[in-house]
Amino acid sequence: MTPLIMDMVHHNPGEALFETPFNEADYIAEIGYNSKAYFLFESPSLAIDWRSVDVDVFPQGSESEKWLKAKRESILAQHAKCRAAGLAIYAQADMVLFPKSLIQAYGIEKEFGDPKNPLVVDLIKKQIAESFEQFPDLDGFLFRIGETYLHDAPHHQGAIKDKDNTQETIIPLINLLREEICVKHKKKLIFRSWLSFDRDPEQYALINQEVEPHEHLTLAVKHCEDDFHRGTAFSRIIGQGRHPQIIEVQCSREYEGKAAHPNYIAAGVINGFEENLNQGLDIYSLKTFVDQKPELYAGVWTWCRGGGWNGPFAANKLWYELNAWVIATWAQDTSQSEEQVFERYCKEKLNLDQASSQHFRKLSLLSLDGVIRMRNTLECDVDLWWARDMGFGWPKYIKDDQATIEKCLGLKDEAVAIWQEMCSLADQISWADNEIADFAKGSVNYGLGVAMIYRSLFYTDAALRNEDPEAIVQGIADYDQAWDFYESLPSKFKNLSTQYEKDYCLHLDPAENVIQKLKKKYNV
Repeated sequence: MTPLIMDMVHHNPGEALFETPFNEADYIAEIGYNSKAYFLFESPSLAIDWRSVDVDVFPQGSESEKWLKAKRESILAQHAKCRAAGLAIYAQADMVLFPKSLIQAYGIEKEFGDPKNPLVVDLIKKQIAESFEQFPDLDGFLFRIGETYLHDAPHHQGAIKDKDNTQETIIPLINLLREEICVKHKKKLIFRSWLSFDRDPEQYALINQEVEPHEHLTLAVKHCEDDFHRGTAFSRIIGQGRHPQIIEVQCSREYEGKAAHPNYIAAGVINGFEENLNQGLDIYSLKTFVDQKPELYAGVWTWCRGGGWNGPFAANKLWYELNAWVIATWAQDTSQSEEQVFERYCKEKLNLDQASSQHFRKLSLLSLDGVIRMRNTLECDVDLWWARDMGFGWPKYIKDDQATIEKCLGLKDEAVAIWQEMCSLADQISWADNEIADFAKGSVNYGLGVAMIYRSLFYTDAALRNEDPEAIVQGIADYDQAWDFYESLPSKFKNLSTQYEKDYCLHLDPAENVIQKLKKKYNV
């Protein structure tokens, strides 16, 4: 079986679409991708007219009909470009998602999210049939359960009931989709879960027992458990069971700068992240998966862009392209080493000489060490969600004994030293392109600034715990100094990514609020 090498631009729901060459089918085909996954709001499941039901779902002349026609034309144009580039076409779709008018017409406002309901089952079958009929270039669906986004689907409604019930919901749903897509239509089905059976080996074993394999059925699995954070465990279900698995990888992660600064996760995904090497698993990386269970390896699925909300927005594709390019190129021939593929990127994409390639290699690998140390510990002692997108919350420990806190502070000092070394390495590289040189140097200084801010917050938190006024005042001064450095960067670098904001509050209570209260209390 030829592995799928698939990319998706994960446009942030409700926000402006990402502008990136990865939107273009011929660009990703040139890298070596053989398929493209379209995001939720580019899915044919939104653009069918439901002609097979006895309801006028999108009335002629209505706003919903205008929206439907525009959506259909856009999707058909995308599919035509994919076909011309020789790419297979997959569409991501939430389960369960129907037009609001259809739900109202059938009076299933309470039932429509239940995939066990007979009427809902019938509507899912019609939805699948019309999607393949009206979009004949579509090779398959990537159905997902978990969060349901409706930001760019104003005429639809989505939900799924009891998604954590493997026996009563997940298994019947996969079997339904398997029958309709794989058996009846002879198309591909990739089924993807998040925060469900994907982090529970016992539930995953139950699925493997109750769902028969099919040549067109693949399960999508994130390389890590939980979300795309450093510090999470490598997925324990990878390499298990009897269904082929495509491994999902995010290339510009919302908890780690979104490619505004270096974060070379491709090396960690392929060879194993530092924190996963002592996890006690035989399979702890993409390479060990391919080596030990080649019969289950169905390919890789990268999100070159997207995840989370808002910024930062990378000013250049360098860091996310590096991740995507290395993963996709390695996946074409897994007998290569990650280092060999990296060397090709240096020569083919950056035109670096040997000495500069070595500096770039060291810089990139150091970013792995710097990111985990500035955000967490190698034992994941800090809450994974304490900072994200373009904001800083206040540090929150999972385990907060004195020894852990001291260990964490030591790692924050290490992180700043690592980023300082990376800045030195960036200056030693003979960049072939002035714009990339400016972005690369600025992005490493950007990472240093973020690491300094992180460090100041952890030290201030420790001072508060120790009720040490002098250390609290010093922590505040370090915080202000870190921000001064970070906010000076746009005057030094032309191609700098958008920056973190002190008052960013989506999902977070900003750390700035705590700092301002401390400044008043201690007359700083």
